[in-house]
Amino acid sequence: MRPSHVSAAAQADNRHWLHHQRSLELELIKARERQNNQKRSATGPGPLDGPPVDNSDDGWTLTYLDLMTLLLVMVLAMLAQTLDGRHHPMETPREPIVDVAQLTRIEPPGSLLLVPQITPEPQPLEPPAPPVEQVAASPVPEETSNPLAELPLDQLGSDIEVIRNERSVSFRIDSSILFPSGQTELDPAGLQVLQRLARVLSGIPHRIVVAGHTDTQTIRNDRYPSNWELSGARAGSVVRYLQQQGIASDRLTAVGMAATQPLADNGTAQGRARNRRVELTLER
Repeated sequence: MRPSHVSAAAQADNRHWLHHQRSLELELIKARERQNNQKRSATGPGPLDGPPVDNSDDGWTLTYLDLMTLLLVMVLAMLAQTLDGRHHPMETPREPIVDVAQLTRIEPPGSLLLVPQITPEPQPLEPPAPPVEQVAASPVPEETSNPLAELPLDQLGSDIEVIRNERSVSFRIDSSILFPSGQTELDPAGLQVLQRLARVLSGIPHRIVVAGHTDTQTIRNDRYPSNWELSGARAGSVVRYLQQQGIASDRLTAVGMAATQPLADNGTAQGRARNRRVELTLER
């Protein structure tokens, strides 16, 4: 809030300028009265007791007094504004209503269409990545990719036929070498063949599926009602012997196939003899 009093010096200045203004106003009133009297004397008879008065010089005086009055009013207004700002320091100065510099500024042609350019901040340089050490791929062990790698196949003899397939390797043995006709007990000659094969199979970790196969001639007795039981029993006999030779039982499986997978024509004696067999397949 503004203070309710002003200093003594400011009051003295105001009284001085007001007194001077009243003096000028009085002189202006007197000058106007003289001018009016001059106009009346020009239209009527002059005074009888003396010569006529010459008031021709009062015109410029009146103009001078009007000018001084206007100047005095302007000075008083400027002084009042100065004193008002001097004795009220707490009042925030008012901002101009119209910014003349803003109105008179001329933008260059096309400046409104320019897009400000954004300069990207420089990114810190990352240290170079350490060179990747080239590690040579270790070769796949041959025994994993090929079960026959480094196996002593020459020790198998001519009684065992080796069959190489895309995903398996099989060892085929004629049933006449392993078993007597219509029997499931291993023949002594068959035991020697399986013994050689067991030494070869013990050096690899693959699973072994033992499948028994027969021909189409039916067998009927109390022990083996059909070729299914006969082929399964022969496969079981081979598995038991391999287990006795030190091959783990969890690697062995016995399957009876009967006459479902013939290799030759069962209409001939040679074909039927070829179809009676035992095959040991290594699963890769």
